[in-house]
Amino acid sequence: MAATSRALSALRLDAFPSLLPAFAASVRLNSNRAAVSHLRRQLYGRLYPILLVKTDGSTVRLRYKEPKRILMLPLDSSTLPEAERKARLRRQFPSRPKAGPEETFEGIDLSTYKRFWKK
Repeated sequence: MAATSRALSALRLDAFPSLLPAFAASVRLNSNRAAVSHLRRQLYGRLYPILLVKTDGSTVRLRYKEPKRILMLPLDSSTLPEAERKARLRRQFPSRPKAGPEETFEGIDLSTYKRFWKK
């Protein structure tokens, strides 16, 4: 057993550094590799359970590639009645608040704040 392991270690390229090309880097195939670099993936490795809400309000449970809780489908505003479409637009883009009257110091009794003044 020991003889075969010695023979196999002699066949490895890193046992002979002169045989390795100059640009070859050592490869760590252990748990420390993940701590040094991150995985460059475009997609997640698993599918996550989510709740899909359709435009009519019905819900469906399915599995999705990103970890989300709820996924809502967009609503087509051209199929809505005119009143409901305007109400949704008003909720989405509220009007600017109106400017109130400016506060003046005429109604303030200054004697109540006299104790805070420095002498």
